[in-house]
Amino acid sequence: MDLVMVLVLILTCLLLFSYWKQSSKRGKLPPGPTPLPIIGNIHQIDAKKRHQAFSKFSKIYGPVFTLYFGMKPTVVLHGYETIKEALIGHGEEFSGRGSVPVLQMALKGFGISFTNGDKWKKTRHFSLITLRKLGMGKKSIENRIQEEAQFLVEELKKTNGSPYDPSFISTCVPCNVICSIIFQNRFDYTDQVFVSLIEKLNVNSKILNSRWVQENHNQQSIYTHENLTATLSNMIHGGTETLRTTMRFALLLLLKHPHVTAKVQEEIERVVGRQRSPCLQDRKQMPYTDAVIHEIQRFIDIAPNNLPHEVTCDVKFRNFLIPKGTTILTSLSSVLYDSNEFPNPEMFDPGHFLDAKGNFKKSDYFMPFSAGKRVCLGEGLARMELFLFLTTILQNFKLKSLVPPNEINDAPVYNGFSVLPPPFKLCFIPV
Repeated sequence: MDLVMVLVLILTCLLLFSYWKQSSKRGKLPPGPTPLPIIGNIHQIDAKKRHQAFSKFSKIYGPVFTLYFGMKPTVVLHGYETIKEALIGHGEEFSGRGSVPVLQMALKGFGISFTNGDKWKKTRHFSLITLRKLGMGKKSIENRIQEEAQFLVEELKKTNGSPYDPSFISTCVPCNVICSIIFQNRFDYTDQVFVSLIEKLNVNSKILNSRWVQENHNQQSIYTHENLTATLSNMIHGGTETLRTTMRFALLLLLKHPHVTAKVQEEIERVVGRQRSPCLQDRKQMPYTDAVIHEIQRFIDIAPNNLPHEVTCDVKFRNFLIPKGTTILTSLSSVLYDSNEFPNPEMFDPGHFLDAKGNFKKSDYFMPFSAGKRVCLGEGLARMELFLFLTTILQNFKLKSLVPPNEINDAPVYNGFSVLPPPFKLCFIPV
């Protein structure tokens, strides 16, 4: 019996290997490490050090290589030039969203984040038009953010300088901004409806139960109850999750680098003063602060490999033929941590975004929001919020760490497609 089982196992492995060989002939896929049956290349990739593994593979196989996660081939794009060429130069072909089974089960094929084809294009277009009608990109949105920033200040004052975990409030603030845009109304931080929404966001479950009178009978329409609910869910989650994580990381890094924090506060004092709230117009006169915020986003590398893409048709790319439906991973880490563009990329250094004269220096390698047709819908809003919230906090408070700066742990905790900061507390001391 044991011999029979061994023979069956060997035969199964041979069949699986034959399947891989046949699948690869569908297109001239890029080279990559040899996969094992069933598990593919998973054993060669440490989830906590995926960036290092991808860098190693790129040195061996080039900036475009193939990995198998299980039995399915995935093409990895590594480096700025490669990712730019794919997402911008071949934007339409690389605009598909790769399969994420758990999220697709939850959203049931609706919404904007994990749909494809005509439905995705129409839903994205509808979302952009609707957000603009609700004030996105206009002065009214800046006013909403400034208003929320003042509520944030009042909430932090209630801590009386005691040790405080910023997790909850860093969720409330961006969530309230996106709610004020969509629903034209903000919530008190103790409002039970709002608290319930925050709790549901935190467990990534269903976050909205509003009823919409639309075209439920027309399954081809994007204006169905299910699609609008899923789209609103995507907007609220997307408008909250990334910003709250970035805000928490920002506070942690400002604690760890007090000399950086002091320079930002000096710039705020000089440009804004204490008599008014910071505004977006101030950013032009605050190059160091702008550089710090960019460096925070570069350094934390919040979505190391982006959400998966998928090619929408057979694509000839750099002498390879990538079959329609192939999953594509874009290594944003390889761009944000490019040592030629950002010397000593492993170090937190605002100088990466400053020229020799101390002026803010833009970089095409700054891609925390991805690029191309799947670029983050809320990039503009997120950049506004980060600047106004952080400058308002630092205008009103000194940040006090509970441990010496050199003992602060800023190592990210990996969580699926994104990273999270380790838990921490700090004191907000009114100035």
